[in-house]
Amino acid sequence: MRVLGVDPGLTRCGVGVVEGVAGRPLTMIGVGVVRTPAEADLGHRLVAVEQGIEQWLDEHRPEFVAVERVFSQHNVRTVMGTAQASAVAMLCAARRGIPVALHTPSEVKAAVTGSGRADKAQVGAMVTRLLRLSAPPKPADAADALALAICHIWRAPARNRLQQAVARHTATTPATATTPAPKGRTA
Repeated sequence: MRVLGVDPGLTRCGVGVVEGVAGRPLTMIGVGVVRTPAEADLGHRLVAVEQGIEQWLDEHRPEFVAVERVFSQHNVRTVMGTAQASAVAMLCAARRGIPVALHTPSEVKAAVTGSGRADKAQVGAMVTRLLRLSAPPKPADAADALALAICHIWRAPARNRLQQAVARHTATTPATATTPAPKGRTA
């Protein structure tokens, strides 16, 4: 399985491609950051993020895209930029028919380090170890993108089994009537 992880951001959008399957050693295919100038117009920044992600999709041909789920922060401006970059990544993948999975920061940290409260240094150290790199990817956005891809590879089999179980249950459970039965006439 080849996964493009995207740590969304307007100034620095981390991207990383990891290949492998759960339970086997993983391989980093590529890692980087799509950068946009803070002083540029928002529309131009979003186009630059789109072009950067499209280049990664063209070059690495991932089967899945894993994007960090945007969560509420105190700084609304930061949340908006992150959400906009996230939407661009999802749009690029959807346009190509590539499935997208959203993972929360704590879910990614827990998958990679064993603790949902791990700090950036711990995530970077574990990404380095898991991918057998000589040093942690810089900046942290790049390491986070690889962590997203790793998380998806490790969690995808469990998600697939859960979805299949729900589908089987839905197929074997008779539908219940949603409209009330007609009432009898009273005289």
